[in-house]
Amino acid sequence: MDIEESPQETFGDDPQIGSFVKEIAGAIPGIDEAMSFAEVMKLVQNMKFSCIVFDTAPTGHTLRLLSFPSLLDKGLGKIMSLKNKFGGMFQQMQNMFGGQMQTPEQMEDRMESLKKVIEEVNKQFKNPDLTTFICVCIPEFLSLYETERLVQELTKFEIDVNNIIINQVLFPEPGGSCGLCNARSKMQQKYIDQIGDLYEDFHVAKLPLQREEVRGKKSLESFSQHLLHPYEEEYKKLLPK
Repeated sequence: MDIEESPQETFGDDPQIGSFVKEIAGAIPGIDEAMSFAEVMKLVQNMKFSCIVFDTAPTGHTLRLLSFPSLLDKGLGKIMSLKNKFGGMFQQMQNMFGGQMQTPEQMEDRMESLKKVIEEVNKQFKNPDLTTFICVCIPEFLSLYETERLVQELTKFEIDVNNIIINQVLFPEPGGSCGLCNARSKMQQKYIDQIGDLYEDFHVAKLPLQREEVRGKKSLESFSQHLLHPYEEEYKKLLPK
């Protein structure tokens, strides 16, 4: 969600204060993700859902979202510093505009309101009874590296993470002569073994690579069965004994 579409409750109806806060907030890393999640939470407050799935952006964006409250704290500190240095100038400008211009205190109140929304989001993230994080990766070096970095950072943020999904796992056809398939499968298995060693206490699910895109309700329902009934067990039954 673009920052221009942020809820009116956060920024108010005043165009001057709205423009000021949007300009500052737009420069803060993670603001788009934070405001998007806050908007989703507002939309579902009065609705009944047993589970909400928040599909996060790539690792870097997600980590910026989680660090947003501390960044906002620093931003508020800078605003307070400016208020103390230029408070007199703000007052003179306000008098020039007939008292219509927003004061630094009013701007600070708006930022504090935004900060409370994000803190509530963070609080919900850290409650293991309400939130868990499921990492999705593919069995390749870079994806494994990003997953390891993500798990370490989630642990620092005290966010529950006990599940990893390994997607696009290649299971060669038994007795097949595809050299490329066998080579890719062997390469993937090396990283799958590393994930098993690194996260032996995690629940790790392996989803098979599909011949076609998984799109549409029926395809998703069929593919999701692999989360409940591991394909690997079925595959082992096909292998020659």
